Amino acid sequence: MNIDRTVFAFAGLLVCISLALGFFSSPYWFVLTAFVGFNMFQAAFTGFCPIAILLKRLGLRQGAAFK
Repeated sequence: MNIDRTVFAFAGLLVCISLALGFFSSPYWFVLTAFVGFNMFQAAFTGFCPIAILLKRLGLRQGAAFK
């Protein structure tokens, strides 16, 4: 799996977890959902993604989106 697919999988997992926590625990967890969405939006235009930088340092293969 390359960095791009790992970033999308991680973002999707965080969104699902924060939605479940927001529904069952506290609505403040929806802030995490908003943060992940905003980060994905800005990464589409700037190419900057903190988790992609971390995954690159861990040695994952680069994809087309995050180099």
